[in-house]
Amino acid sequence: MAFVGQVLVILVIVIHLYIMWFEMFAWTTRGPKVFRNFAKDMFEPTKAMAANQGLYNGFLAAGLIYSLFINDAGWQWNISMLFLIFVAVAGVYGAATASKKIIYVQTVPAILAMAAISF
Repeated sequence: MAFVGQVLVILVIVIHLYIMWFEMFAWTTRGPKVFRNFAKDMFEPTKAMAANQGLYNGFLAAGLIYSLFINDAGWQWNISMLFLIFVAVAGVYGAATASKKIIYVQTVPAILAMAAISF
């Protein structure tokens, strides 16, 4: 994987580790500041749901971390693309259902990383 591709994959990893932390451990404290259109009294009742979502974001990061340690270039590309596609699709769905900003936070970096590792 080329240097730029690795850097972009690492950026996507960092974003998803942050999202995991945010949704699993800071949902009730930081959540109201991030999701202002969500009623403040709904953060505590949705804490478990957010933690579940955070866990899935952690799985996305874990898959991308794993891809960095694969020695075979073909398999590294396959696994990287698989998890980047997962990230991009999750970003599109999140933008459609939660906040339009998610497209810029998740989908755009994933697509840039896919392009970089493909060339």
